[in-house]
Amino acid sequence: MKTHAVAEILGLRAAAGSIPEEFTGVYAGDLLSRAMSHVTEGDLWITIMSNVNVIAVASLTEAAAVILAEGVTMDPEVLAAAEAKGICVLMCDKTVYEICRDIASTAS
Repeated sequence: MKTHAVAEILGLRAAAGSIPEEFTGVYAGDLLSRAMSHVTEGDLWITIMSNVNVIAVASLTEAAAVILAEGVTMDPEVLAAAEAKGICVLMCDKTVYEICRDIASTAS
């Protein structure tokens, strides 16, 4: 699926990295250990967690991007870590449910 189309529909704002051309799936969750075992390469990972461990998990799992829901932001040092690792971080004011719903309706 085209990431830019989803970004436009959701009103995503890039906080770090560049928006990937495509993504292959979506994972929504905040438990880092669970995300480590369920986010797969190319996924958009939707979370409200904003610490540096999110960047580590996104890098480990090769997520296409991290979407921070509900207007959550990351501290500048966390965004710097994302930039250094080439992780795209996107921000959205919508809830996790709204993001998932809108992505699902775009994909169908």
